[in-house]
Amino acid sequence: MYDKIINPSDKHSALKVSPAIEQPGQVNEEFLKRHVKGKTLSIDDYVEGILNKNRTILSRAITLVESSRYDHQEIAQKIIERCLPHAGNSIRLGITGVPGVGKSTVIDVLGTNLTKTGHKVAVLAIDPSSERSKGSILGDKTRMEDLSTDPNAFIRPSPSAGSLGGVARKTREIIILCEAAGFDIVIVETVGVGQSEIVAHSMVDFFLLLQLANAGDELQGIKRGIMEMADAIAINKAEGENKQKADIAAGQYRNALHLFPITESGWTPNVFTCSAYDNINIDKIWETVNEYVIHTKQNNYFYKRRNEQNLKILSESIDSHLKESFYTNPMVKQGIIEAQKDILENKVSAYIAAQKLIDDYFTDIKNKK
Repeated sequence: MYDKIINPSDKHSALKVSPAIEQPGQVNEEFLKRHVKGKTLSIDDYVEGILNKNRTILSRAITLVESSRYDHQEIAQKIIERCLPHAGNSIRLGITGVPGVGKSTVIDVLGTNLTKTGHKVAVLAIDPSSERSKGSILGDKTRMEDLSTDPNAFIRPSPSAGSLGGVARKTREIIILCEAAGFDIVIVETVGVGQSEIVAHSMVDFFLLLQLANAGDELQGIKRGIMEMADAIAINKAEGENKQKADIAAGQYRNALHLFPITESGWTPNVFTCSAYDNINIDKIWETVNEYVIHTKQNNYFYKRRNEQNLKILSESIDSHLKESFYTNPMVKQGIIEAQKDILENKVSAYIAAQKLIDDYFTDIKNKK
């Protein structure tokens, strides 16, 4: 037995604890002062920076476009309006395909090939958001190793945030900013599932569908829908032992396309094989895009389609503003809470509750006049 208890505060005790060294913060405070706050830019600063091809300012302007804050949206719309006269001079290329088909790799190789010939390429990648967390990985840059470090390329992933319609509007606006910044080729990459293809098709000049051979999706691809929108079909990963299978798949798609009626553009979609891994036939994609642009400009379909897309923006913008105005109305906010309670208690049907909310909204707008 010890005849006395050791006191840890005793300076001679082996149990004495030395004072801890104050640890530095996780984020450098000087960095925060220099970079996070940054300089508040005026609309003139944004426009001048974009026209002078300043990527940092372009990125900040795109962040404003993607923001849901009203003040940010107000600034963004003024920037877009000022940039609009300097836009419209690019070729807009949409690329879609099932997950794993190699969209990012194809874009990486294609974009690098184009920048080597003097083109400036912007890549806008629509990234799906989680329904649970509402977050997005935004990892497309990691799969475009060469293009992401290319000084003549700009890659911007955008979260879908659960609303493809919202992404469509914002992506169109981002295209305008990229064109004003001097990018003559804008590539829109879709998530490759669901309605994203339709959304992307409505904002590009040329739509490329990437497919895989022997992946069990030949019959799915032949079904009407996605193939009707495609201006070209490329069977990717046509290398090694897979080359023969890719050739067979290409023949099947060519035969299927003969069953479709002639397109309004008068263009017959091309079908070919390619390998992004070995950089085989990737240049064929751009050759096909050029042939399509020449063909559709000669018969004026190119300009007609651009005009149709602009008119579509008008109707989508009206829908978006009406929806935002409705759900941010204080009376509607309170009414929705009460309607939800009544519906769950079976006091009223959802249809009647919805009609009452709409009627109350228009009555409130009328009374404010």
